[in-house]
Parts: sequence; C-alpha cells; structure tokens
Amino acid sequence: MPTRVVDVVLIEGFAGFMSLLSLALIVFSGFALFDAAIRREDGYRAADKQTKPFWLIILGIAFVVNLIFPILSFLPIIGLIATIVYMVDVRPALRSLPGGGRSRRGGSSSDGPYGPYNGGR
Repeated sequence: MPTRVVDVVLIEGFAGFMSLLSLALIVFSGFALFDAAIRREDGYRAADKQTKPFWLIILGIAFVVNLIFPILSFLPIIGLIATIVYMVDVRPALRSLPGGGRSRRGGSSSDGPYGPYNGGR
C-alpha cells in the first residue's frame, strides 16, 4: 500500500509541474506576441527579418496552440521553437535599431519630454 501512495503523490506532482510549465509557455508566447505587435513594420525590414504580419501570425498561432494543446504534444514544442527564434534573433535585431523599433504615436524625432524642441528659437 505505501508504494501506491508514493505513486499517486508522484503523479500529482508531475501533473502540477506540467501545469506550471504550460502556464509558463503561454506567458512566454503571449509576451513575444505582444512584443512583436508593438514593433514598427519598417523595423522588421530594416533588421532584414521577415515581415511584421508574418511574425504576428506565427506567434499568434503559437499562443493559441499553447492555450489549446497539452505540453506533451508536438505542436506546443513547435510553437516554443518559433517563440525562441523570435526572442533570440528577431527581437534583439529590432531593439538594436534607433528608437528600439517601437511604434511612435505621433510626434517627431525632435520632441522632448515636454514637447517639441525648437533649437532655442
């Protein structure tokens, strides 16, 4: 009987670990999707990477797959690989661009924290 209790405890512990791992993958792919969405379209071309819609589709599919399928199937692993490629290759290339590759919402490059800088005019 004691081995049966140990088996149950191990199985429940493994299930808990897999749940946490699945949650971590969902958060990781969600962050990558959000990060890809806030980068400028021309930044992808300037960094010589695939287009912004390409990465949004790939990372969106990876996010949905991580939500739907359990971690033990092969689809979340493929999504994890795509997310890792974005995070270690594309994101650093976009961040190295002037302005970090982030979208600008109005304003010009001469705007300061309190409005436009007119050069002392």
